[in-house]
Amino acid sequence: MNESIKEFDIHEIQIGMAESSSHIITNQDIMSFAKISGDKNPVHLDEEFAATTQFKKRIAHGLMSSSYFSALFGTRLPGRGCVYVGQNLNFKRPVYINDEVIAKIEVIRIDKEKRRVFFDTICTVKGKVIIDGQAELYIPPKV
Repeated sequence: MNESIKEFDIHEIQIGMAESSSHIITNQDIMSFAKISGDKNPVHLDEEFAATTQFKKRIAHGLMSSSYFSALFGTRLPGRGCVYVGQNLNFKRPVYINDEVIAKIEVIRIDKEKRRVFFDTICTVKGKVIIDGQAELYIPPKV
């Protein structure tokens, strides 16, 4: 097992447990995400086009910022072996190149019988919410 990846059993998780991470959005991140996802919307890639929009400059893909939740789930809480069951997302504000996105997850409910853990998920930039929502994860039994 990779030592930097945590692993919690369903019985070790408690309401209020939380994790967070920070990411500076770069042009390279946006270009890579566009290539991987196939989302080549010019609002993300074309300065001239983006200048004509309400945003006035290029914005990052919303799902790129929300993907930081997945990284937190898979490596920190609950960690190794967990499986995404569901996620809802509310996109509140745009993210621009050089913005620092802080992603945070927090346990809000646990269903030990079904081995499900529910989380509040939130991303902020400069203290303002850019994305919020909730996620549900399945925690498999340890082998």
